[in-house]
This record gives sequence, structure tokens and C-alpha cells, in this order.
Amino acid sequence: MNLDWTALGQVAAVSLAVTVAVVAVFALGVLGLARYEGARESGGTSALGLTQAGLCFVACAAVVAYGIYLIVPQFH
Repeated sequence: MNLDWTALGQVAAVSLAVTVAVVAVFALGVLGLARYEGARESGGTSALGLTQAGLCFVACAAVVAYGIYLIVPQFH
């Protein structure tokens, strides 16, 4: 049995990078929601915070949907 260690290392590195990126984008979405709620409690509105949260959560959902597409063979 022969393992391609370079390919295994590349897969591990890309997986780690994508995981960190998705977590960071999700955290930015939570930050946007917090800004929106903070502005709403103080009597104002923050459309920017709500837009930020929406875009971040849509991006996270897209990454998850793409991962499911790659895993499930019936989608190909």
C-alpha cells in the first residue's frame, strides 16, 4: 500500500483553512446580529448590521450546501 502524503497534507490544510474561514464568517454574522439588536434596543435601527448578518449566514449556508453536494452522490 502506498500513500500520497503530499495529497493527504493538502487535503488536511484546505480542510483546516475552510473550517477556520467558515467559523470566522459565522462569527461576523453573529456580530452583525449583535449590532442590529444593540441599535434596536437603543431606539435606532442598523440596517448595516442586519445586512452583514444576512450575507454572512447565506455564505455559511452556501458552503454547507456545497459540502453536502460533494458528499452525496445522487446530486451529481
